[in-house]
Amino acid sequence: MSKLKTIDICAEFGYELACSIPYAYWLHKRGELNGVVTCEGMKPFYYFCDNVEEKYKFRRMDNSANGVQNLPNSWVHHNAPANFGRDYGDLTEDERIKANGWLDYSKWECPPYREYYKDSSLSLPKKYVVISNRYNLEHGDPPIGHFDIECLYKLFEYFKDNGYNVVYKRPKNTEFATDSNELLDLNITANVDGQGLMTDFDLVNHYDNVFLMDDLISKIKRGYNESQLNIFARSSGFVSMGGGSSILCSSFGKPVVIYVNTSSDIRPGYFDENSYFRKLSNAPIYPVVDKKDDIIKRGYRDYSKVYKNIKEVFDRSVN
Repeated sequence: MSKLKTIDICAEFGYELACSIPYAYWLHKRGELNGVVTCEGMKPFYYFCDNVEEKYKFRRMDNSANGVQNLPNSWVHHNAPANFGRDYGDLTEDERIKANGWLDYSKWECPPYREYYKDSSLSLPKKYVVISNRYNLEHGDPPIGHFDIECLYKLFEYFKDNGYNVVYKRPKNTEFATDSNELLDLNITANVDGQGLMTDFDLVNHYDNVFLMDDLISKIKRGYNESQLNIFARSSGFVSMGGGSSILCSSFGKPVVIYVNTSSDIRPGYFDENSYFRKLSNAPIYPVVDKKDDIIKRGYRDYSKVYKNIKEVFDRSVN
């Protein structure tokens, strides 16, 4: 009989979702998981394990010391040695494109979060889409990738006109264990004609069909992450910024429009058929890559393809 394994992890949220949890669930299904040591608030993601210790208050970005080095996939952006038998640097250009986003799935299975957390007894809005935004440092640099006030206005108006409610998520970075990019409490603001300075949270208050996720969580009263999983499990789809949140959104089998600006996610082929984004729950993924350097050069974020994808996915004439 194989020796039972304990997973000890305090990596970035995206790493934990893509590399740690699927390995833990794979071990669990084979009776080989002893327990999990993880960050505060993460127990609901390991609902299948009775032995979960929430030990860490902060996430570490050093992958040589945060636990991912002990996982079958120690790098979230590819596993070239497992899939090609060679290091990424030794691959041809075509092979690199194929390798991007492709992990080793031999010991990897995402838990069925939608089935487990879809609780019809909860009082939630009918037919809603989750918009998952962020506004924090990006590897030490000022925020670039986010949905700004004008974009949110267009999204809220679109979903209102097409019969959807919206659950708006934009963490204040006080709800969970953070990494070094999430230490500051920053606000998305804009001067709006007739309104003055407005935040994204202020904008939500102007719509009867838009609900702050934090408000829904306060009513559910099950803790932040368990309530979040309940909310995501009943969503009709997602519009998300790239990063860890987009990985979570891709775990519920519903369409996800993702706006990506930085990190290795912008590499060609990253969201192709072998990508872990598509393997998590077989969700339809609609990536929009708008590179940080291009945003800086042109002086604005280009959401045009985001709007196009949303219309194709969520338009009432299509659904």
